[in-house]
Parts: sequence; structure tokens; C-alpha cells
Amino acid sequence: MNNQLAFSDYLVFIIYFLIVASYGYMIYRRRKSREHDSKAFFLAEGSLTWWAIGASLIASNISAEQFIGMSGNGFFVGIAVSAYEWLAALALVIIAVWFIPIYLKNKIYTMPQFLKTRYNETVALIMAIFWLFLYVFVNLTSILYLGAIAINGLLPGHEYLHTVMIALAIFAVIITLGGMKVIGYTDVIQVTVLIIGGFATIYMALSVVAEKFGTGSGVIDGFTTLMREAPEHFHMILDKPTAASSQQDIDKYLIIPGILMYAAGQWIVNLNYWGCNQYITQRALGADLKTARTGILFAAMLKLMMPIIVMLPGIAAYVLNKSGKLDVVGGMDGAYSAVLGFLPTGLKGLSIAALTAAIVASLAGKANSISTIFTLDIYKKYINTAAEEKKLVITGRVVVVCAMIVAVLFTWDDLLGIGGAGGFTFIQKYTGFISPGVFAMFLLGMFWKRTTGTAAIVGLLTGFGLSVFFNEFAPAVMGHETFLYTAYPNGKGGFEIPFLICMGLAFMFTIIVMVLLSLAGPKINPKAFELDKSMFKLPPNIIAMIVVILLILMALYVKFW
Repeated sequence: MNNQLAFSDYLVFIIYFLIVASYGYMIYRRRKSREHDSKAFFLAEGSLTWWAIGASLIASNISAEQFIGMSGNGFFVGIAVSAYEWLAALALVIIAVWFIPIYLKNKIYTMPQFLKTRYNETVALIMAIFWLFLYVFVNLTSILYLGAIAINGLLPGHEYLHTVMIALAIFAVIITLGGMKVIGYTDVIQVTVLIIGGFATIYMALSVVAEKFGTGSGVIDGFTTLMREAPEHFHMILDKPTAASSQQDIDKYLIIPGILMYAAGQWIVNLNYWGCNQYITQRALGADLKTARTGILFAAMLKLMMPIIVMLPGIAAYVLNKSGKLDVVGGMDGAYSAVLGFLPTGLKGLSIAALTAAIVASLAGKANSISTIFTLDIYKKYINTAAEEKKLVITGRVVVVCAMIVAVLFTWDDLLGIGGAGGFTFIQKYTGFISPGVFAMFLLGMFWKRTTGTAAIVGLLTGFGLSVFFNEFAPAVMGHETFLYTAYPNGKGGFEIPFLICMGLAFMFTIIVMVLLSLAGPKINPKAFELDKSMFKLPPNIIAMIVVILLILMALYVKFW
């Protein structure tokens, strides 16, 4: 295994950087006439094609938490973690069919704007602040930390963590300052590099597995070897632990709680992330319905292949490590970097470029969303209501720089403990604290005309409070075994409920509270959205894309159940 970088590796990376920078600058020059148009800067209004929307969705979503965090979960748990990716494809179908028409018909540009339009300004302001804190202190920090760890692990000496961190932040800021159109179209390059580099990595990993075990030399031989050497890693549904289960099996179940997660938090994670998240929906909000739907379904198709790129290397690392043929340093989050050590000259540079593409695209998308929410939903409404377009764009750019500086400061010595929790789990767990309340607000706000603003505020606070309660206190207060849940020993002297189950419970009770409060109000809230069947009518090409996605999903679950 070679941990050194050759001249060709540096050359490949430099070529990637120059292509992205040059293309981004070209796009920026083309929109120079609208440089101080806030809608163009924040939303690229009407200028992204369906393939740019789809590619940008994936490039923004797939980042260090997937490459490093999900690969790490693949190392520890196995293919079951693919549920996050494969159910995301189904969630995107739901978003394309039912959510996007409502957003576009009501000219929604930001998620706080949705809440103001449907409920009131109080709900919108509370959520704007919530989202800003979440995006800066959970998302930006984790992407930056995991990304820097990953790339630093590939560099000679492994002594450049802080330098890599700063370089990633600067690269992302430069792209973000160009506006959403620059982000959207450079993401097409980013996702292309990401996919090519990702497939090159898994091709080499499977070839090495086959070679090390003497079963052949191709990817099919390597994949067959993985299934033979680690059959427990190829089941989508984990068995519920018993008294005889090992702590390792319990820890796996705490992350992926078997069939129960499909009736609880997994849907909330995906539908909230893809449908109620400024960071994601922003790419489609400036387009027409046909373009937005096609782009979202294109993203769903790309999503189906992502576990091959971001999860399978973790299983390869597990099999090689278990047999003593690979040394994985740093726990499960070190799995992906360990596999990259097998790459030959040139391909290592391509893999670093793929990682960088994923990280920078996600950082840029997240920074743009932070900038959009602060500028349009806080600065414009409460700080400088008379701000002109030029002032809004300048403010947005300042916010981008400030947010990235804060993220670097909190990531410098891992003040938030991202590394200890496991990157992917850290993001899912702490995002999950607000997901139940937020998704309940959006779901009832879209499809139940009776939902009131009071119910939304109480629901948001209830969802957050119950998420904290079930995650941190329920086992001690209510016991380890109740009709609602089972808490398991976490190996640290305490008991935990799987966080996806916590999300499901918090969501269920939040819905009940919101419904009861809304029943005390008018039968139809005057701020309710008008829905009609024509909004949800699907043309043949959209139906065909949905059928293909569903058939592939069915085949995957039949194979790996």
C-alpha cells in the first residue's frame, strides 16, 4: 500500500481545480449584468436546467459525511446504512410529486418564507434562527472537519490538517461568492468528478480484495469475496438485540434499528432533509415545475448508485482489516482513507479531487443557504427593511465569509466532538433534534387546512423537547422497556433508545399535539394553501422516471433484505 503522492497525482488535482475555477469564472462573467440582483445571487432564478438541478442536489448532498461517515458506518454496520441513500430516492419522488408544486405555486423562495406565508412571522423567525445555528454548528463544521480529516489522511506525513481545513474553506467561499448559478453549474463538474473518482476507488478496492484473498482479479470476484467473508454486512434489516447479543451488535442496532426505522425516523430524516431544507430545495425553487420535477427525479436516480461509491469501500476495508490485510487507523471513520491507500499513482490524485469536489460543493451550498436565510429572512425583514438589491448581495457575501470563519474556529480542535461520535451519526442525531417538529409543521401546513400558527409554534417546541427527552432522559425516567420503546445498554454505563426511534416517537406526539390545538381553531385557516388536483398531475416522462426508480428499489431490497 503506497501512501505517497506522485507528480501525476498533484497534476490531476491541479487540472481539476483549474477546470472548476475557470468554468465557475465563466459562469460568473455571464451573469455579471445581474451581479446585484438578489434573486439571481441567492436562487439563480430560472437559469438552472434540470440536469444542473439534479447534479447540484447530489453534489451538495454527497460530502465528507457520506464519503467518510457513511463509509465508516459501512465498515461497522454494513449495507443496512444504504437505507439513507435508497430511501432518499423514494423521498425525492414524493418531493417531486407533492411538495415542489406547492412551493412553486405559492412562489416560495426560502423555507422561513413558507412558514411566514402559511403560519406567521413568529414561526418564520424562530425557524430561521434554528436553521442558521444548525447549518453553521452542525453541518458546516462536520463537513469541514470530516473533509479535512479525509484529505489529510491521504497526504504524505498526515500533518496538514489545519492547512487542508483552511484551503477547503477558502475554495468553498470563492465559489459561493459567485452566487447560486455558479454553484449550480460548477456542481455539474463536481458531481462528475465525484462519480468518476468514487467508481475508480471502489473498482480498485474490490480488485485488491479479490487479489488479497486469491479469488480472482476483477470487481465481481472482489464483491463475491466480500459477501462470503462478511455475510452479516449484507443485510438491510438488522435483527433486534436479545439478552445474548454482543455490545457490538447492540451498537449497530442503535445506529440502524432494523425494520422499526422504516416505520419511524427514517422517513422523517429523508422527507425533512429533501423537502423542508433550504440547503436542498433552494436549487429547484427558481425553476418551473417541469424542470424542477425532472431535476429532482434525476437526482433520485443518481442517489440509487451512491452506496456503491460511499458505503461499499467501508465493507471492503472491514474485510481487509479483519483478515489482517489492511490497517484501519482512527476507528470506523478511517475506513475510506485506508482503502484509498491502495490506489495507484494518478488515481490517488483523482480520488483526492473527488473528495474535494464533494466537500467544496457541500460547503458552498450550505454557505449559500446560510447567507440566503440570514439576508432575506432576517436582515431584510428586521434589520434593514429598505435595503437595495446591491446591499442585499453584499450582505449575503459578508455572511458567507463570517459563517465559514466560525465553522473553521469550531472545527480547529474539534470542539464539538464530531470525531468521537462518528461523523455520519453526529449529523443525523443532532439534525434529528429539530427534524420531527419541523417536518410536522411542513406536512400539516401543506396538506391540512386547519393547522394554525399556534399549533406550529407549539409543535416546533414540542418536537425539539421530546427529541431531547427521548434521546437523553427517557430511559432513566420511564425505564428501559416500555410499550413505546426498548432502550439498550450503550457500553458507556447507560442506556439509549435508537435515535431513529426517538425521532419517530417525537414526531408522532408532535402531530397529536398540533392536531389537538388546531381543532380548537377555525375549520379552515385563512392562510391555508389552495390545492387542486391539476398541481399534482404527472406527464408521461415523469411517470416513466418514477416507475424506473421504484423497480430498482424493489430489486435492491429483494436482493439484500
